[in-house]
Amino acid sequence: MTEPTPSQEPIDAEIVASEEVPPVEAPRPDYDEHGVPSFDYVRDRIEGRHAVSQGASELADATPEGRSVEEQFTERERAAKARLEEIRRSMG
Repeated sequence: MTEPTPSQEPIDAEIVASEEVPPVEAPRPDYDEHGVPSFDYVRDRIEGRHAVSQGASELADATPEGRSVEEQFTERERAAKARLEEIRRSMG
């Protein structure tokens, strides 16, 4: 048999229980240590939501279905005004 080389020799070791260290949570960059969002963060969120809704509205108006809905709304408005005028004439 051949002699074991140092990398092949058995290692004498024991398992040592380690202390449980809770993970450290880094503060969120846009919040203070109490969890309150910064004004800039809130403003950016509001502006982002406004931009998304405005873009969605513009895209909806650019489709044939969107134009159809707008035309239906305009027709209902006209019919409502005509009906209101008819009711006013019949009362007075």
